[in-house]
Order: sequence, then C-alpha cells, then structure tokens
Amino acid sequence: MPVPPPTLVQPASAPQPAAKRRRLWWHRLILGLWYRPVEVLDEARDRGAWSAAVLLTLVGGALGLLASKSFRAQWGTGPQEVVWQLAGLTEAGVLVASLGLGLVTHAIARTLGGNGRLRPTVSLFIVVFWVTDLPRLALSFLLPEGHPVAQAVALTTWGFSCALAVLLIRGQHHLPTLRSVGAVAVQMLASLALLKLGPIS
Repeated sequence: MPVPPPTLVQPASAPQPAAKRRRLWWHRLILGLWYRPVEVLDEARDRGAWSAAVLLTLVGGALGLLASKSFRAQWGTGPQEVVWQLAGLTEAGVLVASLGLGLVTHAIARTLGGNGRLRPTVSLFIVVFWVTDLPRLALSFLLPEGHPVAQAVALTTWGFSCALAVLLIRGQHHLPTLRSVGAVAVQMLASLALLKLGPIS
C-alpha cells in the first residue's frame, strides 16, 4: 500500500491557557524586600499594593508619633481628646505626604520617558519607603536622640531605600538606571531631610 506524501500544512495547535499569576500577599512583599528585593519587585511588577502601603504608612506614622517625647508628654498630661485629634491629624498627614511622594515619583518617571502605570508605581513606592524606615523607627524607642548608631542606621536604611526605589522605577517604567535615579532623587533627598533624619538628628 503506497504511503501518502507528507503534507506541508501542520494542524493548528490548541492555544495554551495563560498561567495564572500567584497572588502577592502583603506579608510576602514586606518581608521579601529585605532578603530578595529583585525577585519580589519583579513579581510585583504591574500590581497594586495599596493594602500593604496603607498598613505600613499607618504603622510608620504611629511609631514616629509615639517616639516623639513631646507627644508622650502630652499623652500623660494633656486632654485625651486633643491627643487623639493630634494623632489622627498626624496619621492623615503622613498618608497624604506618602501619596504625594509616590505621585511625584510617577510623574517624573513618565516625564523622563517611562511607560509604567500609576497604581503599582505609587503603591509600591510607598511600600518601599516605609519598609526601609521601620528599623530607624524601632531604634528611636531604644536610643537617645542624636545617637551615632541611630544616625548610622538611618543613613544605611535610607541608602537601601534609594536602591530599592531605583529598582522599582527601572522595572515599572522600563527606564535606564540613570533616568530611574533622576526620577527618585528629589523625593529621597526630601525624605532624608524631613523624615528619616528629622526625629533623631
């Protein structure tokens, strides 16, 4: 029996279903930034992280407020209504300031030619900002103001936050490293002057 000639037309292969992306839980994001930041930021690309961003902002604002000697003195002697109002205003101000830093970072990155989306850029920038500030805030309860160890930790974590912010913008906006540095430089310098070194310098 003669063998039929091979055909040049191959049957169309069935489309492969797209792999479902694993959910990035906030605790994996927060802890992973410390020991595998490149992998975590790549996994978080194009994802929003608003729950983690709001949680870290509130925790960071509360720690900074409680570390303030003037607030603790007012807590013990002043009217409780005034103290709670001050705490609420402080937390609201920290939320607004954090959102502003993220929005400015996104706007500068877009101006420099980036193509990232607003939601993941802003929320992940806030997460990076506050995750790296937690050691400084924790030390503010243990060490006196102006202590050399506290200053060294503040500078070290600030440098780490700058590196993470550059990695974030480079991945989210597909910018070269120098442009990513330019996108975060002003905000990180402002955070160094106003937040990270302010309470302990």
